[in-house]
Amino acid sequence: MRPVTLQQIAAWCGGAVTRGDEELTVEGVSRSSRDIRPGDLYVALQGQRFDGHSFIAEAMRKGARAALSMFPNGDGTPMVLVEDTLTALGDIAAGYRSTLPACVFGITGSVGKTTTKEMLAQILSRSMRTCKTQENYNNNIGLPLTILSAPDDCEALVLEMGMNHFGEMSRLTRIAKPDVVIVGNIGTMHIENLGSREGILKAKLEILDGLAADGIAVFNGDEPLLWDLRERETCKLLYYGVENANVDVRASDIENGEEGVSFTVTGLGRSFRVQLPIDGQHNVHNALAAITAALEAGAEPEQIVSALAVFSNTGMRQNTYKKFGYTIIDDCYNAGPESVEAALRVLSDRRCEGRKIAVLGDMLELGNRASAEHYRVGRIAAGIVDELLCFGPNGPSTITGAQTGGMTPRSAIAFDTKEELVNTLVYQARPGDMILFKGSRGMKMEQVLSAFLEKAEAAAREAEDL
Repeated sequence: MRPVTLQQIAAWCGGAVTRGDEELTVEGVSRSSRDIRPGDLYVALQGQRFDGHSFIAEAMRKGARAALSMFPNGDGTPMVLVEDTLTALGDIAAGYRSTLPACVFGITGSVGKTTTKEMLAQILSRSMRTCKTQENYNNNIGLPLTILSAPDDCEALVLEMGMNHFGEMSRLTRIAKPDVVIVGNIGTMHIENLGSREGILKAKLEILDGLAADGIAVFNGDEPLLWDLRERETCKLLYYGVENANVDVRASDIENGEEGVSFTVTGLGRSFRVQLPIDGQHNVHNALAAITAALEAGAEPEQIVSALAVFSNTGMRQNTYKKFGYTIIDDCYNAGPESVEAALRVLSDRRCEGRKIAVLGDMLELGNRASAEHYRVGRIAAGIVDELLCFGPNGPSTITGAQTGGMTPRSAIAFDTKEELVNTLVYQARPGDMILFKGSRGMKMEQVLSAFLEKAEAAAREAEDL
């Protein structure tokens, strides 16, 4: 962030500067007193378990230059006073965004947002000064902080946008004011809050509310709910896909191999071959979304090919490695019916010396569809895995689906505790097995993975001592 005066910040958010500090400048923004850098504006947010106003003094001691606060302070701390610090944070980011010359890309979708964001940023960085959402900071706190961290010379700003309820996406996109938006897919994540896939579509399409007048929307043409929008005239639409032959950018000749997946891209006057070092047709769709946006932004095929050839995903997303004789697929970050099915398909396509085991936590926020979706995932797993271990209240539904699909009670088990699951997995797994760990964020399946690896390491050491 370039230096900005408190007077300008107050103008952006409708706040008032205390004392005579209007010309005081800040050079960054932080919401955590632990992460303060000298010259920052500390934003005192109120949460369910904390109140950031309690840490203003600590933030100032650590080098903050001023605070964004809802309450005046008698100790002389330079402040911008506002009615609501969360709303003000978004307003400040919107104001700062308006001063940036960067082309802004906004990405949403039920699954694959982070992967698409990482792919697009990696492509654009070959020719442009590119900034991006770190990890998946895609909400009404993370997105403004990402915008405010962008330097003056940022040429491409790639933003991930998430939502759980109606109105949230509209707020994010009006802050970001994107030039290009990507809507990857319409799944069933958050259906508990949004009612139906049509409701999810409506909420996702709020991303168009902040799109520039001459902006571009990039949609998945293999998703019927999105394809049916092609006649709307609100903006320029570009479609990508695999199955749909009428899209603007299409992948064909898809080949899965030991080194990942390769495919030919045809569209927008270009044709070239891409090699991705990761598996899964869902990642072909993610790559196509990024490729379509990048081509429209002026990227050359050779830049796209070279960037994607070395692509690696961010933490807990199909991170595959070998440890203590096991092949681990760490996909613990999140889960919905579509992403679990995709992960199981990846497991199916991979070769391993031993058996294939899926360790699945519940998929959350599915409302009255939870039981049916867990059952369906169990049926899919039955045709792929040798062992299925589940944790969570909906685990029995998954197991019922698996057993209906032909798995035995010994090979498909639901657990009430993570400890029981880990102990059974340690007992049943053998070196050479490939094990997938996946579940919704709230299930914290990385704890299961960590506990399993600890016990596997102890067993390996014990075997060495014999």
